[in-house]
Amino acid sequence: MGEVRASEVSEAGAGGEVSRSSSWRVLLVVVCAQMLIWLDTSVLNVAVTTLADPADGLGASSGELEWVASAYTLVFAGALFAGGALADRFGPRSTLLAGLALFGAASGAGAFVSSPGWLIVARAVMGAGSALLMPATLSVIVQSTPAEKRTRAIAIWSSSSGLGVAVGPVVGGALLSNFWWGSVFLVNVPIVLLCMAGVALFVPELRGPARRRLDLPGLALSVAGLGGVVYGIIELGNGRTWYGSHVLLPLLLGGALLTAFVAAQRRSPAPSLDVRLFRQPGFAAGSVVLLIAFMALAGHLFYAAFYLQGPRGLSPSDAGLVMIAAAVGIVLGSQASPAMSRRLTARWTVAAGVLATAVTYIAYAWLDGGTPLWFIAALLWIQGFGMGLVGTPVTAVMMSGVPPQLAGAGSALNSVTRQVGGTLGVAMAGSILSGVYRSRMSDSSELPTAVRELPPPLASQARTSAEAARSLAESLHLPELATTADRAFLDAMYAATLSIAALALVGFAVSVAGLRTRPGRQK
Repeated sequence: MGEVRASEVSEAGAGGEVSRSSSWRVLLVVVCAQMLIWLDTSVLNVAVTTLADPADGLGASSGELEWVASAYTLVFAGALFAGGALADRFGPRSTLLAGLALFGAASGAGAFVSSPGWLIVARAVMGAGSALLMPATLSVIVQSTPAEKRTRAIAIWSSSSGLGVAVGPVVGGALLSNFWWGSVFLVNVPIVLLCMAGVALFVPELRGPARRRLDLPGLALSVAGLGGVVYGIIELGNGRTWYGSHVLLPLLLGGALLTAFVAAQRRSPAPSLDVRLFRQPGFAAGSVVLLIAFMALAGHLFYAAFYLQGPRGLSPSDAGLVMIAAAVGIVLGSQASPAMSRRLTARWTVAAGVLATAVTYIAYAWLDGGTPLWFIAALLWIQGFGMGLVGTPVTAVMMSGVPPQLAGAGSALNSVTRQVGGTLGVAMAGSILSGVYRSRMSDSSELPTAVRELPPPLASQARTSAEAARSLAESLHLPELATTADRAFLDAMYAATLSIAALALVGFAVSVAGLRTRPGRQK
């Protein structure tokens, strides 16, 4: 059997193909809409400290801040299958407009709320808008772009994530320096209006030869099942033990509901997710590789941010500037991947990308508080470039065998894989960091005398996190405590990064073994 080339995208997906002269306008519009999701996420990361301020923000507690981010992720991931089904039923253009309208309305409302609780509600509604928006953008590209240009279009679509991540901290910092906290949400509104005008003017009606019926029971099972699993993962990432009721019960219930969902889809005459897609080795292997790659990258960026602002002592804005290197790498890697896929095939392009990220994750086990910033930025750039090499070919391979009437469902699964992988990665990295850090800070034989003699309440506070220990050290004028916390954090980061690297190597093995069959010959 021949190997998959990312440029070999099925012509069957072009049921609504538009003229070549206007396809670039369509691509520009959907990439703008897609970038909005990533821009909003990265802008929020900059605003967290301000939201916690009772004078300049909402006085949100740490738990409320966690749910400002988590409510969005929970609804976004949970409703993605529903968004894909709606795109297949009503057309991606209509679904895209609905998602943009919902996202824009919730952003405008969120800018003027007066309490953290209402901001959490607004973020949840924004997640619902994103769940409609993301599958529709990829579905539009698959159905409207000429076959010979589709891989390049997917590369541009994939690189929008890097651009959004890179621009977000800069936009957020500028807004918070000149306006009130609500401006980081209000800025979405004019972008949404611009995107909606572009969709109305340039994106055609795209529907398959047969209009899919909505499988309402299946959609309900998918939303509840994904919601349960993602809720459990979020709680695990928030420091809960995996066997606690807040983690184990939603995971088990969500898993059971997803199992029932898959069983129902196999019997349904109009499934929300056609499980036969997984009979295609490229689709199944691509889903696993994407899950692992996004899980590893999200987990890595989680502890990298704490490392830069902790042992390296950078301010949040300076740390953001260093981490832009990863975003630049994603953009450049996404653009280079089509040419590499033509030369090496998608299989070896993806494998090279995953292996490059794994090597850089391993390198983090040798970093310390004095590592040069140029070296850290180089590692981040290589990680981003490797991820750029992964996302485009895998997406092209997965979508190449999806018929036009199921383009929304295939796009939704691609998006679910990315979102769930990212959430799992943060939970995994957070759990390892927390567990190893607390263990090191509890080992009295390794602690300086001044730290061992801290009163129990203060010692417990220092074991909560390295950030808490540094704050305590400053207030107590106890530099030994800050030094000890930094050393404990580095030990925790080494454990986390080697675990992430091992995970990435599993992704490398899956890409080599699984991305070998030509889509056109799959049964």
